[in-house]
Amino acid sequence: MHWRARAPALHKMPTPASLVKYKYRRRLPHLQKADADLFITFCTGARQVPPEKARDLVLQHCLREGGISSFAGEGARATKSHMTQAGPRIHLHAIVVMPDHVHLLLRPLRDANSWPFPLVEILQCFKGTTAHRINKMLGTSGPVWEEESFDHVLRSDESLKQKCEYIRQNPVRAKLVRRPEEYRWLWTNPELEIVEGGTRTPTLN
Repeated sequence: MHWRARAPALHKMPTPASLVKYKYRRRLPHLQKADADLFITFCTGARQVPPEKARDLVLQHCLREGGISSFAGEGARATKSHMTQAGPRIHLHAIVVMPDHVHLLLRPLRDANSWPFPLVEILQCFKGTTAHRINKMLGTSGPVWEEESFDHVLRSDESLKQKCEYIRQNPVRAKLVRRPEEYRWLWTNPELEIVEGGTRTPTLN
């Protein structure tokens, strides 16, 4: 199977009517509430399992999107495409890059005009850039990710810490490791104070 990266689609600025709710143009409805925490899942195309170095790339890119680490060394394209002049577009709570899917827990931030950054643009940019870089790394072409993503707005009775713990335990449930801290492609925000002794940003080789 050949992978060919697709360029992210361009979208207009949201109107007041779309501030609370909007829909992707595809079959699944997606909601976005201003200043809400979101649980997001997206899968690799045909549930393929990318090599470890590709998963390293995905994790580091997400950390940079959240302002956790720098874009230094990735060139002007990455810097201009994924960081605004004012800073990151998301507040990242947690991420786990599983062999064939990714779980994210995040909150979209607001731009200089106080508009929430649209989730659809954040995800399209994330998928488009990581697909481009993975294809370049592997010498392949074609889609890397499924076009659809699944996002869920945390309800008032849902705990952010509990959802983060769900992400942490994903590699354990999949029997990839015995303890979450052993999994290389996991990061949780130290602000949540879930892990005994705290958490840390992974150091990738």
